[in-house]
Amino acid sequence: MDEREIVADYFKEKKDYKELFRAIKFTLISISAGIIQIGTFTLMYEVLNWIYWPSYLISLLLSVLWNFTINRKYTFKSANNVKVAMLLVLAFYAVFTPVSTILGSLAEGSGVNGFIVEIITMLSNFVLEFLYNRFVVYRNSCDTIETK
Repeated sequence: MDEREIVADYFKEKKDYKELFRAIKFTLISISAGIIQIGTFTLMYEVLNWIYWPSYLISLLLSVLWNFTINRKYTFKSANNVKVAMLLVLAFYAVFTPVSTILGSLAEGSGVNGFIVEIITMLSNFVLEFLYNRFVVYRNSCDTIETK
């Protein structure tokens, strides 16, 4: 193995770790967004006795705003246009939100506990949103923000 191959392997390995750390950061920030979502969902669904779908939609919106803002800056470190990134995230949620709201409402209406529905929906959202953010929203702009 010559020097160039050793250097190439080193940087490939560093890149692999960078993506692992990116996934870990996304997970930790998503946990904080999940706490916001579960907290507000609990307040509306259990304390205020609202029906499932408005409780879910409001709690989802609050967690999405938090998740987008923090992940853009700290996980993906993207300097791309905020409006474009937000529109791409909006496109994701234009599909995810009605599908998850309708399916969640049907599940809850057929007797599945609202919290079980909420947790399954949140886990689906977590995986799909990471993949969408990494490979669509921030595909070419990861690590472009200047850090101080």
